[in-house]
Amino acid sequence: MKYIFLTLLLTLSLYAKDQKVTLGLGAYFQTQPYKDTDTLMIPSPVIFFDNGIFYIRWSRGGVYFLGNKGEKFSWGLSLTAQPRTYGYSPEDSKYLEGMDEKKNTFEGGLAYSMQYEKTYLEVMLLTDILDRYKSWILKAELGDEFSFGKIVLYPSVIITYQSSDFINYYFGISEEESQRTAYEVYKPGHGFSIGFQTYAKYPINDKLSVLLNARVDRIPTPASKSPLVTTPYIYSGLASLIYTFTY
Repeated sequence: MKYIFLTLLLTLSLYAKDQKVTLGLGAYFQTQPYKDTDTLMIPSPVIFFDNGIFYIRWSRGGVYFLGNKGEKFSWGLSLTAQPRTYGYSPEDSKYLEGMDEKKNTFEGGLAYSMQYEKTYLEVMLLTDILDRYKSWILKAELGDEFSFGKIVLYPSVIITYQSSDFINYYFGISEEESQRTAYEVYKPGHGFSIGFQTYAKYPINDKLSVLLNARVDRIPTPASKSPLVTTPYIYSGLASLIYTFTY
């Protein structure tokens, strides 16, 4: 994925001048809701860029095809794609032995974003590009920007509708899996997850900053009732050093 981002940045240089780019590297963690599983910890590139044609927002990228940018109010429709860091391997826990592997995937679809001064709203309709959970989700995020001295905070609330196919893939138990384990068949329905997150940015100098992200998500009730699940909450975050420049 990082090579795709770098290639995209090189492409953008052909179309835009005097654009602000943020590059960085950090450590990302994400807890798992499944029983007795380890926390995911991986290095993560950090890229933020938006020239009104293309954009990259951390791990998600997109291309605008309609919109308008004003001094106070902006909006845009775009094609977008992002990774989905869900899933498990049967070797991850003794409670998952006999289950099929549930893989990470990439999601793609449509995004509508709007911003009035420092308040923003984004709504995305995404489907599974790699055809793993073979369905779609609908996600909405509302956020704002606040400053406290040098520290800038970007808190937001996130509500996601997850289809029954999505929840069943990551949290259900099929008949074949039931025959290989002590679990009964479990076919959950659709539901809503809700999350809260904030970014915190602290400048070291005019180009170098520390960027922190903290997020908590409550998985949908049908997912939390799965025999595979030990907690309905997923905690995730990022600690990174970022460099912002204009070219």
